[in-house]
Amino acid sequence: MKSTKLLGPEVLANRVSGFGTTVFSEFSALAAQHGAVNLGQGFPDFDGPEEVKEAAIAAIRNGVNQYALGRGAVALRAAIAEHSERFYNQRLDPELMITVTSGATEAILCAILGLVDPGDEVVLFEPFYDSYEANVLMAEGVPRYVVLYPPDERHPRWWFDFEELKAAFNRRTKLILINTPHNPTGKVFTREEFEFIGSLCLEHDAIALCDEVYEHIFFPPARHLRMGTLPEFEDRTLTVSSGGKTFSLTGWKIGWALGPPPLQHALRQAHQFVTFATASPLQAAMACALRLPDSYFQQLQTSYLDKRRRLVTALAAASLRPLEPEGATFAMADTRSVGMEDDFEFCRFLTTQVGVAAIPPSAFYSGPHKHHGRRFARFAYCKTQSALDAAAERLARWAAARHGPTL
Repeated sequence: MKSTKLLGPEVLANRVSGFGTTVFSEFSALAAQHGAVNLGQGFPDFDGPEEVKEAAIAAIRNGVNQYALGRGAVALRAAIAEHSERFYNQRLDPELMITVTSGATEAILCAILGLVDPGDEVVLFEPFYDSYEANVLMAEGVPRYVVLYPPDERHPRWWFDFEELKAAFNRRTKLILINTPHNPTGKVFTREEFEFIGSLCLEHDAIALCDEVYEHIFFPPARHLRMGTLPEFEDRTLTVSSGGKTFSLTGWKIGWALGPPPLQHALRQAHQFVTFATASPLQAAMACALRLPDSYFQQLQTSYLDKRRRLVTALAAASLRPLEPEGATFAMADTRSVGMEDDFEFCRFLTTQVGVAAIPPSAFYSGPHKHHGRRFARFAYCKTQSALDAAAERLARWAAARHGPTL
């Protein structure tokens, strides 16, 4: 006999019961409802290279449609190894040191599931991409938070206090998660910072998990460096990246993890029971993408430099005080000059009344530290010129209509 009892909130497992709806879902829906230019969710509104899409179609037509190897298609792992040597002079054994996953997000989850036991501590820089904290909690780990501070008189770029990071490490620390170039601040971590982080990992026998999905989107004089290429830390660094951002193919969800065999084994132990394998024809096409000529990667950087300029100029003209990012595809803007000091209130106003969607970054902080994000809004510039121009026009109209310092 069927039960007539309605399932309530108590049906949720404890590991997910505290999760709300992701902030991206909320603001993308709000943008669609109000016809706003969506500078909130960080997906490109343009397609990737034609030759890469054609390679996927050819793979489908040629019968590359069954399960790939769990650790990834041979051709793609070879291409990832070639890419690492080409751009970083990093030599990797494709069989033992590379695993293909369903996007970088899955790689990070599987790494945490494979490495973190209940009660182990994981250090997260705030603001963090929202899945990081959720992944740690699902593994029953304990997040430890270290704040990234905005530029000030003594610091020309986003920075963290070395003593605060040192205090976050202890005998229970298993892992630190680093995103560089960083979402949402645009910070690019430096060699000095990596060397300090690495020294703490060595002291406390901890692992560095580096999310580098924006590895090809950085702006000189900033330079992207892989912590995993520093000899003293290569044995305890797991590097995660993907093709989504570099090739504007986020819906393909092709990611990978690079690192020494013991860390690969831990990740693969989880990966085999999470997705097992990733879409075969898309793996074949991503191998093609990673072998594109240097001119593609140079043009990618040039195009994003122009997109950054367009957005930063528009934000500054609207008195939103943008902090110019060193990399990735987002700009943080200080909203206090327009009389809004709550980021959710401001982003809802901007989406519904101005017609430009942004993301409130306090969603990327732990409870005690949310006040650090309240004064900002995050804008994505991985958009077409027409979308950025439309957003600039709407922001300019709003700025012209304002009278006085408040809304």
